[in-house]
Parts: sequence; structure tokens; C-alpha cells
Amino acid sequence: MKKLIGFATLALALAAPAVQAQGNDAGSWLVRLRATNLHSANSDSTGLGLTIDNKTFPEFDISYFVTPNFATELVLTYPQKQTVYSNGAAIGSFKHLPPTLLAQYHFTDIPGLRPYLGVGVNYTNISAVNILNGAVGLKHGSYGLAAQAGFDVPLGGGWLLNVDVKKVQIGTHVYLNGVDQGQFKVDPLLASVGVGLRF
Repeated sequence: MKKLIGFATLALALAAPAVQAQGNDAGSWLVRLRATNLHSANSDSTGLGLTIDNKTFPEFDISYFVTPNFATELVLTYPQKQTVYSNGAAIGSFKHLPPTLLAQYHFTDIPGLRPYLGVGVNYTNISAVNILNGAVGLKHGSYGLAAQAGFDVPLGGGWLLNVDVKKVQIGTHVYLNGVDQGQFKVDPLLASVGVGLRF
């Protein structure tokens, strides 16, 4: 997380001259590629002391601007493998694929900066569960809300620098030998920095 924040600060400093020299770019479509850090809430009601590892991975998103201020965004990545721990000891792993759809409001009255806020829904598919040689199972689907805040810095020619933070509800029921033990909530904070192209 500290490296991600440091990179974002450096990128903004390097982008400042370009922001001063370039006007705002426009277009109905925006694609971004971001480096995203997942920090799990690790909220466990099972009594098993469950946690998962935090990690950084690539994220791709596509936005469509219905108006200059309102847009929809689909956030995508590939299935992420998470190590599962019980009271600090690794007991297995699972994969999750968490596409998120958001509705956004973009503020357009700040020269050289485009802040935005978003709300939406997340669906997470959980697969490849391998915990305690199959003794522990997880519910395979999770629906939840998502909230977002971020900003784009226009660099000219449609290119943008992006900084983004999301909070997403992701949780699953945990089964031990087929018996429901309670719920484990990932509910991650997702901090991202990346580049985009609007056209």
C-alpha cells in the first residue's frame, strides 16, 4: 500500500507540467489499466480465526459517459488466488473473480482535474476452493454493494492519470465438513493508480 501511494504521488508530480499544458480531453468511452492493492477487512464470525492475504494485482475497467457528468463503469480483472489462514497458519486457498458495475458522477468544473464519485454492485464468483484438503468449503457466489471515489488528471491526447479508491462488500459462508460455521467477510478496500485513454 505504501509503495502504491508513493507511486501515485510521484506520478502526479511528473504529470503536473503536462496538466498545465493540455486542455481537458473528451469522449464517450474511457478505458483504464490500474495497479490495485486489495486490503481485506478479514471479518470472521466462524470462530476459526480466518484471514486472507492482501495483494496487488492488475485491474481493467471500461466506462461509458451518458452525459459529461454521468458515466457507468465496469471493473474487471482475472481470477485472484488468495491464501487462507487460520490463526496465522496457512490452511489452503481459493480463487475469486469480482466484476463490479458502478454508476458515477464526474465533476467537470475543476481545471486540470476530474474528480468522481460512484456507487454500484459487485458479484464475486468463488472457485478452486482447496482448504484443509476439502474439509472446509465456501459458498461460491457473493453479491454486495460498492462505493468509489477517485480522480482523473488529463494529460492530453485523451490520456489520463487515474487514482481510485473503492470499498466493496464481499463475503462467503464457511462450511466445515458440510456444516455452516458462519460468515467470513473480505469487504476489501481497493486502492488503485493507473492510466486511461478517453475517446
